[in-house]
Amino acid sequence: MAAPDKKLTDKVAIVTGASGGIGRVVAKRLATDGFAIAVHYAGNSAKAESVVTEIKHAGRNAIAVQADVAKAADVEHLFKQALEAFGKVDVVVHSAGIMPMLPISGGDAETFDKVIATNLRGSFLVLGQAAQHVPAGGRIIAFSSSVIAKSFPNYGPYIASKAGVEGLVRVLANELRGRNITVNAVAPGPIPTELFLKGKTQAQIEEFRKLPPLERLGQAEDIAGVVSFLAGPDGGWINAQVLRANGGFA
Repeated sequence: MAAPDKKLTDKVAIVTGASGGIGRVVAKRLATDGFAIAVHYAGNSAKAESVVTEIKHAGRNAIAVQADVAKAADVEHLFKQALEAFGKVDVVVHSAGIMPMLPISGGDAETFDKVIATNLRGSFLVLGQAAQHVPAGGRIIAFSSSVIAKSFPNYGPYIASKAGVEGLVRVLANELRGRNITVNAVAPGPIPTELFLKGKTQAQIEEFRKLPPLERLGQAEDIAGVVSFLAGPDGGWINAQVLRANGGFA
């Protein structure tokens, strides 16, 4: 791996799930903020490399790293690659996740296990590595979801996983007492990403659009702005919190 230009790596962030959806926009926003980015992806290398190319064209540095966040060895590899490329990791944004819909009664336990493995176990592993490597002044940001407050049918596995993430965030913030590292979660409302749109009819999407008092779906840029705030100098006094960026959805 070629040595990065040190002038472009004064700040470094790992963004999981950065090949698409909200993660992609977050990675590009943090690059605009001055971060070199480790663009994590699960399986689509072409999409991840396109993000890297966009970031480099904007004058920052980036690498793409593949990892299954449910596997400890893969998560260790992700952090190792970022550290080898950039020398440090100041901010970790964990946005990777899945959202299959299924009922609790008669639901597929195998799918439930996969959701928990990716969303909750993955968060446990990523946050654990972040706690080992992020220095004083660093930021750890996980993703929850505002749908927790709604308890919609068929969201059981997803809501269970995200409720667990919120618990991990608050506990880790306490475990890092005295190290000057903040740990927070962002809980988006409905954002028209592939993850959200999959399996929904136009009528269902319209219902979601009307739920917030602002009467619109959020955009990935709305969430990226919140992450930028938490990762930046003005977010230093926010700790052990869940920021529900949802337009009043919940």
